[in-house]
Amino acid sequence: TRIAWDAAAAEKGGYPHFMLKEIHEQPQVILDTMRGRYTYERGEADLPDIGLTPAQFADVRRFWIVACGTSWHAALVGKYLIEEMVRAPVQVDIGSEFRYRNPLIGPGDLLIAISQSGETADTLAAAREAKRQGARVVCICNVVGSTLARESDGVLYTHAGPEIGVASTKAFTAQLTALYLLALHLGRVRGAVSVEEGRAWLDRFVTLPTHVQHLLGREAELIAIAKRYHTKRNFLYLGRGINYPIALEGALKLKEISYIHAEGYAAGEMKHGPIALIDEDMPVVVLVPRDRLYEKTVSNLMEVKAREAPVIAFVTAGERELGKTADVVFTIPDVHPLLSPILFAVPLQLLAYHIAVLRGTDVDQPRNLAKSVTVE
Repeated sequence: TRIAWDAAAAEKGGYPHFMLKEIHEQPQVILDTMRGRYTYERGEADLPDIGLTPAQFADVRRFWIVACGTSWHAALVGKYLIEEMVRAPVQVDIGSEFRYRNPLIGPGDLLIAISQSGETADTLAAAREAKRQGARVVCICNVVGSTLARESDGVLYTHAGPEIGVASTKAFTAQLTALYLLALHLGRVRGAVSVEEGRAWLDRFVTLPTHVQHLLGREAELIAIAKRYHTKRNFLYLGRGINYPIALEGALKLKEISYIHAEGYAAGEMKHGPIALIDEDMPVVVLVPRDRLYEKTVSNLMEVKAREAPVIAFVTAGERELGKTADVVFTIPDVHPLLSPILFAVPLQLLAYHIAVLRGTDVDQPRNLAKSVTVE
């Protein structure tokens, strides 16, 4: 009997593409990134390789996060997390912008550099520039011994394992998990989070793998949505607050692998231009968590629907109002709003994947893209 598998197919573990395999590895990746990195009794995250003492973290004057591509979307989520949990201001920059604009960074500042490979040229240059001006640098990275990890003062490794698909999926959720741990660590050492609050955050964090596994079990629903809309040529993704970066990430995933034009927008910005594009041929993906901005996001959704656009609403479980308004509703588990980004990101990854498969593109190696961008 001949088994018609090459080595690459065997590595895919029975999945048709590395990307789908990596999407399905995310519950384990979140678990692995958290494992051994917290002490519940103290309500603390334990980050032994982070490179700064609690006193040094407490003395940080300003926080910066620098990244590129999908890692930049993780950085934007990180800004919300740190500002909310640590009550400290955070500036987020794209690596290629930061390195060329003579940034006002120096002693007393901490730059958090995020890169899956640890070799991203612009992020590496930004970290070097920050160090040259006297700032400390901590990186979130997936590759042990990478240039960024070696040159930073401290490192928080994401335990995602090798990511073969060019479009990042599990590395992104691992970066978000690492940012949750870092935000908790900063909150505790800077006195913004009490022991009891720290334990409450840990109770929430440890539920994430189960919630993601539940979402992966509903892949058939996302295949049905993909079949309905895969022939469309333009998509708009809308989100608010901490899920605005997830709208950006959802749009990036779709354009990367399906070659469909997709834009992510802050929902409140829609009326400042993008609404002119909306018609019955532009599906609009709206992220509608049940949070303090819920009513405003629903209002944006209604504006879209009034212009006859197909609306794909990703909503919190238990949502009753939008079933009659949106064309499609997909529910995510009801969690603390700060934890919702991962739960919105995973179904958006699956939606992009299945649209790309239906369009017959090379999902794992999209045209013109490289896994690690090591050139300017």
